[in-house]
Amino acid sequence: MNLSKIYVGNLSYNTTEDQLRDYFSQFGNIEDLKLIIDFQTGRSKGFGFITFSSSEEGKNALEANGAELDGRKLNVNTAKDNRGSRGERGGRH
Repeated sequence: MNLSKIYVGNLSYNTTEDQLRDYFSQFGNIEDLKLIIDFQTGRSKGFGFITFSSSEEGKNALEANGAELDGRKLNVNTAKDNRGSRGERGGRH
């Protein structure tokens, strides 16, 4: 499991990538940040992913779980790696 990547949920639809970056930079160096956007509406879906330079920084960012940003209490967890999960269960070979 990659401990340097976190999931951030329960975001306000008004929260921007810049606001996320500003808030989470207190926990370490951010290598990548993705706010998930609905392609049809162009609005945030209310969650995103942040990758830090190290596992230690990612673990430190878990402290933000329950913290308030833009009037919402954040849901912060270690991101789950879903690579390879599709098509591997029950498939024929």
